[in-house]
Amino acid sequence: ERPYRATLLADVRALARALAAPPAEPRWRERLLVRLGPVCQGFAEHVRVTEGPAGLYAELLAQAPRLERGVRLLNRDHAAIAAAIAAFRQAAERPGASVDDLLDRAGDLLRLVVRHRQRGADLIWQAYQTDLGGET
Repeated sequence: ERPYRATLLADVRALARALAAPPAEPRWRERLLVRLGPVCQGFAEHVRVTEGPAGLYAELLAQAPRLERGVRLLNRDHAAIAAAIAAFRQAAERPGASVDDLLDRAGDLLRLVVRHRQRGADLIWQAYQTDLGGET
């Protein structure tokens, strides 16, 4: 497993913990933004490592072309997660944003990340459980 993945997961969990704190706490929004920073950086690294001509997805497709639909879904997830990060950041930076709005946007982001992790794990499993003897 690549080290950035464990770090990204830890950063996502830290954001979730910050969200679980009472919103009435002083500097709650500020702490959310502080926790979002590493998630943004880790996610950008994840996209860099997985997409592109030398990325993990290209490697998977070279070994198992049948996984093209799954890779397409993962790439689509990347766009959705990036949009959710931007929407959450904009809401957290807007002084008039309601707590409910922030929690809804954060919930959307966390759900997308969880779904993406599961899809990625499923795709890796499909690639290697079937291909021990070659493409089937």
